[in-house]
Amino acid sequence: MGFKSVISFALGLILLVLISMPSDNLVAAKVSRGTQRGGAGFGFNRTSQALRNTTIIVGGSEHWHYGFDYNRWAFQNGPFYQNDTLVFKYDPPSNTTFPHSVYLFKNFRSFMKCNLNQSTLVGNVMQGGGDGFKFVLKERKPYLFACGERGGIHCNAGLMKFFVWPLKAPCRG
Repeated sequence: MGFKSVISFALGLILLVLISMPSDNLVAAKVSRGTQRGGAGFGFNRTSQALRNTTIIVGGSEHWHYGFDYNRWAFQNGPFYQNDTLVFKYDPPSNTTFPHSVYLFKNFRSFMKCNLNQSTLVGNVMQGGGDGFKFVLKERKPYLFACGERGGIHCNAGLMKFFVWPLKAPCRG
């Protein structure tokens, strides 16, 4: 089994586990790491005061670049909640950097195959510079992101792609 097949299998398995978990039980799980983002293991990294409308930089201090494991980053920094904001930061193209972009895929199959015909450009090569661009997770549905530059070569390598499935934020009370 090749590396790409293993990644595909792992992503599918994670998605299946997330789908099968009752969101109320997942959200009610004990919060153990405060508001720090980036710990080991599957998240629960937010206190009850930080469960709503959090702004999260994709990749943390690594930002959006080739060679970083964004699936692992998403897994370690979850769960994500409805109305959280993802910030994509990347260098604009120059003589020393390769261009990057952000595409949102319509379904899991097109995401796994990096089929850019089944995706929407949400951040072009210039939008990631400076403060980056923001993407709000408005709905409780899977969001499948990948870099689509150079025909999707970074996506096809399995590195510049990840998905999140925001949960309903628990009520504060």
